[in-house]
Amino acid sequence: MNKKVLKKPANVKKTQTRFVTARLLVLCGAVLFFALFLFGSTVGGKFGVVQQMIMQGLGPVQGGVSQVVRYFKEVVTDDYLALWSIRDDNKRLRLLIADYQQQLDQYREAYARNRYLENELNFKKEENFPSLTARVIGKDPSFWFQTLIVDRGKSGGVIEGMVARTSLGVVGQVIQVSDNYSKILLTNAPSSAIDAMIQKNRVRGILKGAADKGYILYYILKNADVVVGDRVVTAGIGGVFPSGLPLGTVSAVRSQRRGMFQEIEVAPIVDFGQLEMVFIDLSEKQKITEEMGITVKPVVE
Repeated sequence: MNKKVLKKPANVKKTQTRFVTARLLVLCGAVLFFALFLFGSTVGGKFGVVQQMIMQGLGPVQGGVSQVVRYFKEVVTDDYLALWSIRDDNKRLRLLIADYQQQLDQYREAYARNRYLENELNFKKEENFPSLTARVIGKDPSFWFQTLIVDRGKSGGVIEGMVARTSLGVVGQVIQVSDNYSKILLTNAPSSAIDAMIQKNRVRGILKGAADKGYILYYILKNADVVVGDRVVTAGIGGVFPSGLPLGTVSAVRSQRRGMFQEIEVAPIVDFGQLEMVFIDLSEKQKITEEMGITVKPVVE
C-alpha cells in the first residue's frame, strides 16, 4: 500500500517565514540599539536623547538591583557572619558560667563546712568533758544495725561502750573497736534502747530506735503530761549515757483506749544522714575499763 506524503499549504510556509524574519529584525534592532547607546556614552561625554530614554527606563531597574544586592550584603552576609560570632561568644560565655558556677558551689561547700566545724569545735571548747574527735568515714545502711565507721580506734584510746556525741546531742555508742577504726551503733537503730525522760517533768521511759522514723518512747503512763514539742533527754540510768544529754523532741502523742501507756513518737535532734564528725566521750573511760578489767593508757587530745 503506497503512503501519501502530505504537503504543507503555501500560506503556512509564508507565515513561518515572516515570523523568523521578524525575530531576526528585532534581535538586530536590539543589538544596534545597545551599540549606539554604548558608542554615544563613550564619545563626547554627553547623553543624547536615545541615551537619556534608555537611562530613564533602566534607572529603576538598576536601583532595584542595587537594593537587592545591598540587602543581600547587609542582611544575609553581615547578619550571618554576626550570628556566627554571637554563637562563638555564647559558647565561651557558657563555659565561663559553668566554671564560675563550679567555683561558687565549691565556695558554698567550703563555707558550710567551715560553719559546721566551727560550731562543733566551739561545742568542744565550751563543754567540760574530755573528748576525742573522730571523722565519719562510712555507714552501714542495714535496717536493724545502723552504724557508723569512724577513723579512731584503740590507738587513740577508744574502747567499747563509749558514747559518741555532737554539738546537738547523742549520736550513739561504740560497739566495736580495731586499732585505727571504731563502729558506732546509732541511737535510732531498731536494736538500740536508751533510758530517757521528758525534760520538763522528769517522766521516764525507754526510747527505742525506729530507723528513718526516729524514735518511739515507751512506758509513759496516760496521765503523764506530754505534748508535742517537749524535749527528750537521757535519764542517766544504767551508767551508759550521762544524764541530760539531748535526744530529740516529741513529734506525736497518741492515747489508746486500752492499755496504760501513751504512744509517743520522738524526732531525733541529730540528723544522722549528715554527720561528718563526732566527739567520743572519754569521761566514762575509767569506769568502763574497770568494769571490763582492762588497762588503757590515758590519751590527751
